[in-house]
Amino acid sequence: MTMARHTIVKNVKSIVPLLDRVLVQRIKPQQKTAAGILIPEKSLESLNEGEVIAVGKGALSKEGKHIPNQVKPGDRVLLPSYGGSTIKVEDEEYSIFRDSEILAKVETN
Repeated sequence: MTMARHTIVKNVKSIVPLLDRVLVQRIKPQQKTAAGILIPEKSLESLNEGEVIAVGKGALSKEGKHIPNQVKPGDRVLLPSYGGSTIKVEDEEYSIFRDSEILAKVETN
């Protein structure tokens, strides 16, 4: 009988994306209205917006040079509805996407 191995990640800072991958935490929808009324969980809309936590060095060109990612830690981004790899660190969920899968950066001025 073999035991399955599980990697336990205790801190999200220990996750370093490789190449053109980007670690993102989805932004959670508000659970209260401005007037303080609680919104039932089933009625909450799933947001496709997230904050970039960490990025890899970038994709490799045919010549072997890194092509930098278009986002950096702290950027707010629009994400596709599906895709990415979900990982859980303690009670928080994070997703890893390729830089090319991210739809847009959200500029705040």
